[in-house]
Amino acid sequence: MMDENRETQQEYEKAMENIRNKLALLPDLPGCYLMKNSERKIIYVGKAKVLKNRVRSYFTGSHDGKTQRLVADIRDFEYIVTGSNIEALILECNLIKTHQPRYNVLLKDDKTFPYIKITNEPHPRLEVTRKVLKDKAKYFGPYPNAYAAQQTKKLLDRMYPLRKCGVMPKEVCLYYHMGQCLAPCEKDVEQAEYDRITQEITSFLSGGHEEIKKELQRKMQEAAEELYFERAKELRDQILNIDAIMEKQKITTADARDRDVLGFSVDKGWMCVQILYMRQGKMVQRHASAFPFYGEAYNDFMTFVTQYYSDNPALPQEILLPETPKDSQNPEQGGAEGADLLDAASAAASLQEWLGIKVLVPQRGMKRQMVGMAIENAKVSLDEKFRLIERDEERTLKAAANLGQSIGIDHLHRIEAFDNSNIQGTNPVSAMVVFIDGKPDKKEYRKYKVRSVQGPDDYETMREVIRRRYERVLKENLEMPDLIVVDGGKGQISAAVDVLENELGLFIPVCGLVKDVKHRTAQLMVGDPAEPVDLPRDSQEFYLLQRIQDEVHRFAITFHREQRGKSMVTSKLDSIPGIGEKRRKLLLKHFGSLKKIKEASIDDFRPLSIGDKLAKQIIAALQDEES
Repeated sequence: MMDENRETQQEYEKAMENIRNKLALLPDLPGCYLMKNSERKIIYVGKAKVLKNRVRSYFTGSHDGKTQRLVADIRDFEYIVTGSNIEALILECNLIKTHQPRYNVLLKDDKTFPYIKITNEPHPRLEVTRKVLKDKAKYFGPYPNAYAAQQTKKLLDRMYPLRKCGVMPKEVCLYYHMGQCLAPCEKDVEQAEYDRITQEITSFLSGGHEEIKKELQRKMQEAAEELYFERAKELRDQILNIDAIMEKQKITTADARDRDVLGFSVDKGWMCVQILYMRQGKMVQRHASAFPFYGEAYNDFMTFVTQYYSDNPALPQEILLPETPKDSQNPEQGGAEGADLLDAASAAASLQEWLGIKVLVPQRGMKRQMVGMAIENAKVSLDEKFRLIERDEERTLKAAANLGQSIGIDHLHRIEAFDNSNIQGTNPVSAMVVFIDGKPDKKEYRKYKVRSVQGPDDYETMREVIRRRYERVLKENLEMPDLIVVDGGKGQISAAVDVLENELGLFIPVCGLVKDVKHRTAQLMVGDPAEPVDLPRDSQEFYLLQRIQDEVHRFAITFHREQRGKSMVTSKLDSIPGIGEKRRKLLLKHFGSLKKIKEASIDDFRPLSIGDKLAKQIIAALQDEES
């Protein structure tokens, strides 16, 4: 069995001793800390008002389950001292973007927000983009999602005749004939006209859509009075689109300022941040982001906020933040950590200094109510997420239970599924996945290199892998499955049952999943001799079987490709005279890949004590292989 390399107890104890020594030397200063795993990879970045207090807190006292997982992975740390809290805030943001640590709150590409952009060109265009460049273009947003941005752009394209094409055509297009383009490809368009359109779009996207709507209503009335009913209908549709796209006003403030109102809620190791976008005193949009977090709640909330505004070119005039939750003042994790928590006032001051706009933590009045609304919306979003998860879990549990009843198993808790993979008998491998109560348990997955079978013999491969798996289960007293699933029909089932019952004395139900000509799950076979079980194709039980078959196939194919890739590298190098196993390993370790060996110069081989003549032979052989 190809288990992953495990860290030895000696290596672990050495790492812990190193950490204890470094903890004693931590300074009483602000800064950032970087937690690393056994492979020296950065897995978490944090900021601290007092590095000594915050970093020590990870290794003292008790933690909840998710923080325990982070701490269990830590084998080393380093820290960077900063001159102030604001420097620590900015540095943390940059380090997270650079290293993308697995335990941090990350605004990755799929979490960045879309903007509408008016390009800075002689003949400007409207675009939806997630990339904000320093190109003197005008950016508006962010929008809650790509659909909202695209729909808004679609409306603006109909209302304002900016060019739609990426490359200027040689003649006018359909948009010109529809009245949606000024046709700069064929006509001269004055800058004043572009300025007017840009100003109107800016007004619309900055919250002035009510004024635009009034103007459209006036034009619609004029068109109707002049009996231009087609034009009147077109204008009416534009007004309806504005109402559909722009959310109705929920709160109005008298000062007509642009502000972002932020709130957050935490539950079950997850955080939801809610942003209410107020433009010209009206709430026009909102956006919720939910993610698992591993640090202290307010600290990680501010990490999210810092990342968000570091990429946001369309800053409001004012940002409203929530207070530090009262239960964060005395954390159960205890000890020094409580003294290092970010308080809302200092967080707001740091953000204000960095962004150069007003950042407040309101204590009373309408602004406090708005923050309360953001917090309440975050709670609702998080509660909705967990209710959806619970519904999915209930459905999955029920599917597993119903599947068990269909094949005569009273309690179907653990399913182990196998799939074999080879191409024309080369590099044969097998893989096992485990589903617990209908859900995959990836830490239980296993990979096998097939040892005794020559050529594409699926039955003998199944016998070998079943034998190896359940000999180990018996030897190590591991948990037995309630059901074994094999990829195939009567022959595969019979091979598995023979090994289990006649060689190992185990009586575990075995079923097979037969695929159709399109390689999709078609039928469930159970027993020896195997008989088909009739399951409705639209049932949750059938869907569960499809998931199991797809997952074990994916896992087996991925492992086979890894092994085949390694085999191809080995065979290419081994075919070169003068390259044995030792030199092959040395070359791969030094260069990292076959591609880099092929691209190397003669000089690059000298540190490996490989002469110029052999180096030329290696490069030539690899280049010949490609041609």
